[in-house]
Amino acid sequence: MHRQIAGTLTGRVTKWVVLVAVLALTGIMATFSAKLTSVQNNEASSWLPESAESTQVLEELSETVDPNDIPTLVVYQRDGGLTEDDLAQIEADGPEIAEIDGVTDEGVLTPAAAEAAAAQGAPVPTLVSDDGEVAYLYFVLNFGANGWNAIPDAADEIRDIATLDGGQVHLAGYGGQAADSAEAFEGIDTNLIFATLAVVIVILLFTYRSPILWLLPILCAVSANFIATGLVYLLAKYADLTVNGQSQAILSILVIGAGTDYALLLVARYREELRRHEDRHEAMAFALHRAAPAIFASAATVAVGMLCLSFADLNSTAGLGPVLAIGVAVTMLVMVTLLPALLVICGRWVFWPKRPAYRSAEPTANGFWARVGRAISHRPRRVWITTTGLLLLACLGLFRLDASGLSTEDTYTKEFDSIKGQALLADHGLADNSNTIQVVTNADQAADVAASLEGVEGLGAPGEVQPISDGRVWFEATVNADISSTTAADIVESSREAVHGVTGADALVGGGAAFYLDTKIASERDSWVIMPLVLAVVLLILIGLLRAVVAPVILIATVVLSFGAALGISALLFEYVFGFAGSDPGFPLFAFVFLVALGIDYNIFLMTRVREETVTYGTRKGSLIGLASTGGVITSAGIVLAATFLVLGSLPLVFLAELGVAVALGVMLDTLVVRSVLVTALNLDLGGKIWWPSKLDSADIPLTESEAEAPLETVH
Repeated sequence: MHRQIAGTLTGRVTKWVVLVAVLALTGIMATFSAKLTSVQNNEASSWLPESAESTQVLEELSETVDPNDIPTLVVYQRDGGLTEDDLAQIEADGPEIAEIDGVTDEGVLTPAAAEAAAAQGAPVPTLVSDDGEVAYLYFVLNFGANGWNAIPDAADEIRDIATLDGGQVHLAGYGGQAADSAEAFEGIDTNLIFATLAVVIVILLFTYRSPILWLLPILCAVSANFIATGLVYLLAKYADLTVNGQSQAILSILVIGAGTDYALLLVARYREELRRHEDRHEAMAFALHRAAPAIFASAATVAVGMLCLSFADLNSTAGLGPVLAIGVAVTMLVMVTLLPALLVICGRWVFWPKRPAYRSAEPTANGFWARVGRAISHRPRRVWITTTGLLLLACLGLFRLDASGLSTEDTYTKEFDSIKGQALLADHGLADNSNTIQVVTNADQAADVAASLEGVEGLGAPGEVQPISDGRVWFEATVNADISSTTAADIVESSREAVHGVTGADALVGGGAAFYLDTKIASERDSWVIMPLVLAVVLLILIGLLRAVVAPVILIATVVLSFGAALGISALLFEYVFGFAGSDPGFPLFAFVFLVALGIDYNIFLMTRVREETVTYGTRKGSLIGLASTGGVITSAGIVLAATFLVLGSLPLVFLAELGVAVALGVMLDTLVVRSVLVTALNLDLGGKIWWPSKLDSADIPLTESEAEAPLETVH
């Protein structure tokens, strides 16, 4: 940002114009922000690409099977066996549940009705276990294409009806899982934000040691969150942008975390300039002029990195890219407009009790990070080789990372109602008849296709063949395994292999377990496509920012190394500390995108300052000045971002808990090890060579020991 533009934004009159304009926009967008949860799409089947086999089955069945049908079970259990009164109560519950809004016209299949139908030869499931301890009701909910938000209310009505004195009753199947998912994300638009803000406030209080200053970054972060979530709501409502519970959670975390980071960088530079300029408006003009390029580059790197997710096959992942890019862009704009205006309006007193007086000494010149830089300067090559070796050693933990997927039971960090119900069915030998494969085939080969499935272990007998249109028919078969387990995925793969082998059948296999399998396949494909794309895009941004090739390549290599180390350590923590059964197939990709984009952030903050100081002092001295002047603020920013991502662990989802831990660990490695030690050591060892092919430091004069130990000064 040119200094004249920066000065215009924070002039004696324009600062008030900026304040009123941003606050007015915040108020308008806050009304839309509150509606974001109403446009979430948490239906997993809608996330898959059109090319997925399960999506093709869904398309063929669209005129026959309503894609909004939600098979639901009510599971009853009593130790020692269900009594006659219990069974009578279960039969009585059926008609009552059938009257609930959302239950389809087919009504409720009760144990007695299933037994009667089976006696007449109908292919219906057994609804009472052989030991007599467990029984269940089966019915279908349907609230239309946008009715998933109605499931929690229906679940409450069902639980009010279905009771068993002295026994257990659980809501299971798709409907139970959907209700539990809603509970997992309950309060995401308020509780998660409040928890994140509380963590950030505590950190800012320790960082600034001021009872007032922390309030300004927080106000700006809240403003950015309202504007960003309001804008995302409008795009989801009117432009078909895919938003789900996970993307909303990550959006708020990223906005608050990244916004606080940008605020820390700007406030630190403003405080420096207040020691050099008597007029605070002039000080802010210089601060914005020098800090804004790093903030812009950082935001651009994160936003473009997130936009790379748009190339994902999974619609949920592809939708996350624009959502987060919008969040970062809005946050950056708020932090370079509203925050400077507030700081200038408040004046120096806002820094109380440590007001930066005009011409006072700059404390970072001989602070902790200045001493770290001096220590590294004595043997930089030994430092970077040792550090690289330790990070490579940490990468070995990647061999313990299991991203093959999680069963329903292992998806959550606590045992939800549907999980208890599914466990009872499995323990007592009852198949969950809501979990089926759906086979679509040509009518002439239907018998052969059904026969080909007889040898598939874990698959129930094919049901009645039903017509679709144009000579196509379909049937179902129950999958005797948890819907998202690797066992169910193996059953689907075996089923597909079997039916695809029937010549001329053009058979396809879909259904719930198939959706999970296709999601895993798409996630693996997305990782191989998007990871290299993110690296290439970030590298180009760095080359343009630093006007060099060697330095950007080094920075990319260090961040990838940091990612590997963070993921390796995280994998060990997941297995041996937290006891997680594995990871979601999309976890490595999400962790990579966040850690590369956010890890590069801190290197941008450091290297733009190093480049600025190199013009006057040369690369090696400039590296020491850059580390000393940015070390404290970058470390604080890293702690803020790590803490905000750890808040994701407050949601009872293993995926978000793992993502929070991995990103937090990676960010701390970046700020404390990679950026401060590894990159600085490489800068000191290579000197002016890092700017090749630029002639920025063509002299490349080695740093003498006396120069390294001399007090550091920064350019004015």
